[in-house]
Amino acid sequence: MKIIYTKNFVSQYKKLPPELKSEAEGKEKLFRNNPFDPKLKIHKLTGKLKGRWSFRLDYKNRIVVTFNGKNEAWFIAVGNHDIYKK
Repeated sequence: MKIIYTKNFVSQYKKLPPELKSEAEGKEKLFRNNPFDPKLKIHKLTGKLKGRWSFRLDYKNRIVVTFNGKNEAWFIAVGNHDIYKK
């Protein structure tokens, strides 16, 4: 799976604490192998984020993603639930 990082994602990622960055890297590897691995707890979003998906980094933090075909995904945002409000 090819992953493209938006400018917004990169900016938010840089602000994460080191332990959360490490968690994100591990989840990204899992996502690359199988984006629907149950460990990710991936789910469709609704409302203004309809058409996008979200998966869990930890209890409070998520990565928002959109798929472009079967082999490409765009990482849109990363952070706590406040990212759903942007």
